[in-house]
Amino acid sequence: MSSTISKQIVPGLKVIELNRSGLKELFITATPRDGGDFRHMFEDIHRVVDEAGATIVTKEVFGIPHAKPEGLAALRSVWNKPDWPVTWLADGRSTDMNLTGVQVHAVKGVTVERIEMDGRIIGSVFDDGFARHCHLGDLRPQNGSASPVRQARETFDFIEAALCSADMEFANVVRTWFYLDQILSWYSRFNNVRDQFFREQNVFDGIVPASTGIGSSNAAQTAVIAEAYAVQPHANSVKIMAVPSPLQCPALQYGSSFSRAVEVDTPDYRRLFISGTASIDSSGRTVHVGDLPRQIELTMEVVEAIIASCSMSWRDVTRAVAYVKQGSDANLFKDYCAARRLDDLPIVTTENDICRQELRFEVEVDACRVR
Repeated sequence: MSSTISKQIVPGLKVIELNRSGLKELFITATPRDGGDFRHMFEDIHRVVDEAGATIVTKEVFGIPHAKPEGLAALRSVWNKPDWPVTWLADGRSTDMNLTGVQVHAVKGVTVERIEMDGRIIGSVFDDGFARHCHLGDLRPQNGSASPVRQARETFDFIEAALCSADMEFANVVRTWFYLDQILSWYSRFNNVRDQFFREQNVFDGIVPASTGIGSSNAAQTAVIAEAYAVQPHANSVKIMAVPSPLQCPALQYGSSFSRAVEVDTPDYRRLFISGTASIDSSGRTVHVGDLPRQIELTMEVVEAIIASCSMSWRDVTRAVAYVKQGSDANLFKDYCAARRLDDLPIVTTENDICRQELRFEVEVDACRVR
């Protein structure tokens, strides 16, 4: 059977379905719909997953209050006790309903194994015949009262331990996400911790993962919470490669240890993971300071150039997240998408601090094209 991709797009719900050789993958993005509430987003996802007979691999929650009744209670009213990783971000960051959303990756046709550590599910592993895939979520330090630097190091060690339990190593990681509380006060120190860990793991000798480093509080109230996606190929038919940005210099050039993008190339499909991208020029400098429309325009041009370099287009996007520094900035991004007919992107827009004080917008994108 040839591989196919189909889409279901209705208000508040975008489902990208990848079908190939007995395996179905679902990439689901739920956002607020008119007259809806937080619970509706969870109900919409539950319906899609249930109708497909799929198993959830991981879930990310953006901007929905966790401790308040409309937050965690809304989730538990649909799933009493989720047995998959749930990374709950931006707890209480915004009161704007439109700056919330939920994203889910689910699969059907394969067995999904769970990784449990510290008494909670933090990972899912499945095999698609070409490679073993491991998505880790809700990764955080045990000691939330330690210094941010110490918490960061504990989180990296936790990732390594979780991968080891899945018979993988950090060299298999193709994508990471780091959500740092009060990012502007310690991002450079976080980068130092990451650099040290990468040197210890010999990451610089192989593929440096694509990554997002963004400001966000979290439900656990730790200084950092993270996710990681690892791919362990069975044969040389699976290629994993870093993808340069045609319009930006390598992030390594100015001291940030991540690839602009990473591509996973299999006999059935190609998946592209584009790092968090902002208004930075070819020398690594912030540009269009104080001019949000131009920051948005340049950022999207940079992402589009990476997508095009891999013979893909915006139509191939399976999930995306847009981060705006202020909630009111979201309307300008919405206008940008409408003017360019990108309204159907499977994207969540949420309010977060960016890693540089002068940056007001960042976006990350995943895309997929079948053979």
